[in-house]
Amino acid sequence: MERNIVRYGELRPCKTAFIDAHTPGSDQKENFTIIGGGVSESPDQHVHIADKIGFNIGAAGQPPKCRNSLHSHRTAEVFFVLKGRWRFFWGRWGDAGEVTLEEGDIINIPTGIFRGFENIGTDYGMIMAVLGGDDAGGGVLWAPQVIEDARDHGLVLAETGRLYDTKKGEALPEGVKPMPTLTEAELAAYPEPTTAEVVPNYVARYWDLMALADHQPAKVIGADAILRDRPGFEVEFLTRGSVDGSHTNEAPEVLMPMRGHWRLSWDGGESVLNPGDTCNVPVGLTHSLTPAMSGEASLYRVRRTEDAPGATMPLS
Repeated sequence: MERNIVRYGELRPCKTAFIDAHTPGSDQKENFTIIGGGVSESPDQHVHIADKIGFNIGAAGQPPKCRNSLHSHRTAEVFFVLKGRWRFFWGRWGDAGEVTLEEGDIINIPTGIFRGFENIGTDYGMIMAVLGGDDAGGGVLWAPQVIEDARDHGLVLAETGRLYDTKKGEALPEGVKPMPTLTEAELAAYPEPTTAEVVPNYVARYWDLMALADHQPAKVIGADAILRDRPGFEVEFLTRGSVDGSHTNEAPEVLMPMRGHWRLSWDGGESVLNPGDTCNVPVGLTHSLTPAMSGEASLYRVRRTEDAPGATMPLS
């Protein structure tokens, strides 16, 4: 089981994961690939658990005032705030709408819109991510200005999806072209939803989930959940009053504690999961999950479903 648990204190960051790694304002961010291949464009990215389970788990760590540049996904992208205070914004230029998320809040960002995020807190912040499908890296598109700014600071993204750093003397291989930017016609097809259109349908607040999960796990993302969607996985929120008894999971399942310490027990062993830890529960394992200590306890549980290929429902 230990190979299936990634401890928060053992996470290995990559500081060159994306095209904006040299761009001022985005050059201090850290990317983490915890389960699956992730979305990194750099060969330096460390993958903690390479298992393909139908969705990816990752994280982003950023100091105050650091932002992730505008990009779009063809597959689902879900974040919950583990540490800090974060602003999520979207639109062609990032000014169509925005929302501020506090610790424990979760956002299921619609596919097919440009989005970015920044740490607006006073300390280093961390957001945990769930990405749809096994090939989440194949669905990232950057806003044209991001590609242009990166080129000005020495980073070129190839059409193959790999980054080349001209400051290190790297160059595109012969026969490989730069990643083309989207045309104005293609950009015109991207929606510009307002804050009022996105927040009620794609954001759930931590303290609302705490109240809803008092007696049973709160269904956060899923066909019959608070955020009704079918991205190829479902998300539940557990608290002290909503834990399950011993059960066997028939599909891939990931446990991500938000608050408190959780005791995971199985036939032949047990382990305590802490905030920021990630546990990939093997299919077929009979296990139970209970808070290990008194006080506030909360946890996000992600399970694969078979009802969609991994794309979040776009705005209509």
